[in-house]
Amino acid sequence: QAQLVESGGGLVEPGGTLTLSCTASGFSLDYYAIGWFRQAPGKGREGVSCISSTDGNTYYADSVKGRFTISRANSKNTVYLQMDIVKPEDTAVYHCAALSDLCTLDPYSTVDYWGRGTLVTVSS
Repeated sequence: QAQLVESGGGLVEPGGTLTLSCTASGFSLDYYAIGWFRQAPGKGREGVSCISSTDGNTYYADSVKGRFTISRANSKNTVYLQMDIVKPEDTAVYHCAALSDLCTLDPYSTVDYWGRGTLVTVSS
């Protein structure tokens, strides 16, 4: 069964670092752009970051630019989101998605695969 599974979420203090993983099973991530999206309690979904399949170009929402880094390890069929200098407003459920088209931060774009998410809580 083809699926995406996120991991690495948890509780982190403001200013800390957390790295999320998005691992695919049943299909190869090589041919997909991979996006990270998040949804905070009581708020709408937000696009966070995306990495393209072909040239490795990366894209970030203004709210995380300079703090988050997306990368991919095709040999492990995994994409990572390193979150540095986290803030309380980064608290959300983080989902990864595989897009057969170009990268997008549109949180309601059509995706091929969508993970169930991992919870990140930033609090002291």
